Order: sequence, then C-alpha cells, then structure tokens
Amino acid sequence: MIAASDDPRMQLAHCLLGAVEIAPDPLLPPRVVRVVAGDGRHFVAKQHAEHDRYAGELHAYRTWGTQLTGHAPKLVGRDDATRTLLLTALAGARADTAAPGSPEEELAHHEAGHVLGKLHRATSMPQGGAVGAALAERLQSWIDRAVHADLIDTAERNLLKHHAAILGNSLMDGAVCHLDYQPRNWLVGDDFGVCDFEHMRRDARVRDFARLEFRRWQAAPHLRTAFLDGYGRPLTDAERRLLESFGAIEAATALVKGHKENDLTLSAHGRTVLSRLT
Repeated sequence: MIAASDDPRMQLAHCLLGAVEIAPDPLLPPRVVRVVAGDGRHFVAKQHAEHDRYAGELHAYRTWGTQLTGHAPKLVGRDDATRTLLLTALAGARADTAAPGSPEEELAHHEAGHVLGKLHRATSMPQGGAVGAALAERLQSWIDRAVHADLIDTAERNLLKHHAAILGNSLMDGAVCHLDYQPRNWLVGDDFGVCDFEHMRRDARVRDFARLEFRRWQAAPHLRTAFLDGYGRPLTDAERRLLESFGAIEAATALVKGHKENDLTLSAHGRTVLSRLT
C-alpha cells in the first residue's frame, strides 16, 4: 500500500481517500495514474503541465459534466497549486481496443454518437458568425506556424488560407464540444463513458466530428453511419462542407505538432489530410 510520495497525484489521492495502491494501466498517458482505495473503488489522478489546460478541464467537469451524468467521471477533488485533479474511474475497455471491423467497434461508434448528441442538444446555441471568425483566426495562426517551420509550400498555404476564409464567412451553430472525441477517450462497458475533458469548450458543434472524420470514418464509412444514427440525425450538405474546412485545421495542427514533437505518425497524418482537401 502506498500512503504518500513526492508525486502530487499520490499526495492528493492519499489526502482525499486515505491509503491507496497504484493499479498499473499501460494505456494511460504518463501524467495520469489509476489508484485503488481501501474499499476497492478505482480513481484516476491527473496532473497538468499547463495552468490553462488544468483550469479548462476543471471548469468542464464542474460545469458540463452534469450534462453527461452516468457517462463521465466525477470530480472528487483538486489541488490548484500542483494543477492536479482526482476523478472517479470509468469502468469498461477503451474503444480503440475493439477489433477493426468488429460489431463491438460499430456499437461503440453508435453509443458515442448518442452520448455526444445529448451533450450538444443540452448546450446548443443558435447560428452566428463569431464561432467561424474565431476558428478562421485559429487556423491562420497554425498556417503561420507551418510557414515559419517551412512545412508547407505556397500552394498548400493558399489552400489552407482558402479554408480559413470559408470558416470566417460561415454561420455555425455552437455547442459545448469535447474536441478530442475519438475512441481512445471512450470506455465501453455496462455503460458508455467519455473521459479527457481538457479540450472541452464552446465551439462549432460539427467540429466535434472532425477527428473521427479524418482519422476513422473516411477509411470506414460504416462507422460514420453508426455514429450519426446514434447522434440522431445525418449531416446536412452545408455541415459536410464545413467538416472539410475543419479538416484544414486538423491538417495544419498535425503538421505543426508532429514537427515540434518529432512525431512522424502525426506528421504523416497531417500530410494525408492536407492531400485530401480541395
């Protein structure tokens, strides 16, 4: 049993739960640890490197987690000084461990659509231009970084700027969005669970489909069908066009982050998405 250590995550868990032991989980990122309390309950302790990400995730769990009751971890406690959160652990297996093409994979996408639809409907906002303008500005900042790092040529820069202009001139309905909504953040068990709220904020509703579209659905369109069936409605033609412009954000961010982190897989993904844009 581990009472406490120099690790802020273990210190917070010990303070709130008493003596705990670590439950090794190789699928968790290094800054997250699963612990088991004396009564057998499982919890997750997560420490952020950046204050803004910590504050954003804390706000998400306190403000919007209630819209996902039964599908999201509950905030147990926090330590602002060390940017550490203690959360209940969700039961189930990560959805990205389901075999590709299996019924389990398709069911996970259907359930994911159903849960995301609940969040979007509960937090929906009418169409407006502010969201599009903000996204255009965000994309332009990624374009500038890509140009500075010499990651794109003139034609590619112009293509991305074209999509930034589309975003800046589009009206979009908004909602609270997860913004990293993909199988690695889904837990499939008796109930469907969603974790990792550090990117969650109000944004363009359809943008929550972007990572799935460009990382999963284009190669497996039946998963898109299952997801949207669970979500409750298909995409309109206008939303499909917007999704392509969100792909420009996906491409630019992947190229820049892949270069910065020397992540060849992420860089290749950015290059692939960029090549698919028109």
